[in-house]
Amino acid sequence: MSTNHSCVTNFILLGFSLGRHIQLFLFILILIIYSMTLLSNLLIIILVTSQRSLHKPMYFFIGNFSFLEMWYTTVTVPRMLKDLGGRNKTISSTDCISQFYFLFFLGATQHFLLAIMAYDRFLAICYPLRYTNLMCKSTCGKLAAASWIAGCLSISLPAVMMSRLVFCGPNTIDHFFCDFSPLLQLSCTDTWLNEILFSAVAWTVILGCFFFTFMSYASVITTILRIPSSLCRQKAFSTCASHIAVVGIFFGTVMFMYIRPKAKSSSPVDKVVSIFYSVVVPLLNPMIYSLRNKEMKTALWKAVVSSHCFCFNLHKPI
Repeated sequence: MSTNHSCVTNFILLGFSLGRHIQLFLFILILIIYSMTLLSNLLIIILVTSQRSLHKPMYFFIGNFSFLEMWYTTVTVPRMLKDLGGRNKTISSTDCISQFYFLFFLGATQHFLLAIMAYDRFLAICYPLRYTNLMCKSTCGKLAAASWIAGCLSISLPAVMMSRLVFCGPNTIDHFFCDFSPLLQLSCTDTWLNEILFSAVAWTVILGCFFFTFMSYASVITTILRIPSSLCRQKAFSTCASHIAVVGIFFGTVMFMYIRPKAKSSSPVDKVVSIFYSVVVPLLNPMIYSLRNKEMKTALWKAVVSSHCFCFNLHKPI
């Protein structure tokens, strides 16, 4: 990434203009949510890697998604906690552009991974006899790697263009992280090319992945409705309902933020929505996607029992 040749070398993240007691409450609340997010996603990764019953394509992608969520929330939340707990809210321009890049790189990867997970469910339900051959181990690995590479490359040019902007002051960002709109508002150079490029990438990635995901689940629902057995229909719906819930929550908030006519505009509502998709959604995803899943619960129970037996045998007198 190129060096930032701006006059301003540091920014001040205003965050939330609230009383000290409310900031302390927010600090404790967000710290609890962040800790639960890391622990729940780490638990999913451990279960997926250690339990043979979960060595399936769907859980392989869920494990990837959990790993991604841990890093995605870590890009913004520790910095937010630091600003809520202390008085120094300064961030260097290099760190600010880096945060911008990693936030959108991981966010774009989420979109691609959700689309791949929808495609996996489409194959599993619409082509069950060919599913094992179509979603072999090597194919899963290539699809997961492709989502990470696509996310990395898609935001690279907008981030480079952002690093070339000149910031002459003021240097206060009315947000709790270095988002696209607040940064553009501080630039004293023409930003029309940045707006066009970022909007093109955002519309292509978000709407492209959303359309692909929507079509996959539409095909899944159509196939499920054709199943004669009500018990089989219920089982199939229970598998996909949680996936659709995650997709709806994530795409809904992201579309509100970045798919709108004037990308450079921002409002106080953006902070609330940003809190939702950067702090709350990463906690909801493992709860909705995985820990309510019957196979995941069974694997968790087996892991607890085997751990208990191991500790019992370890302390048993010889």
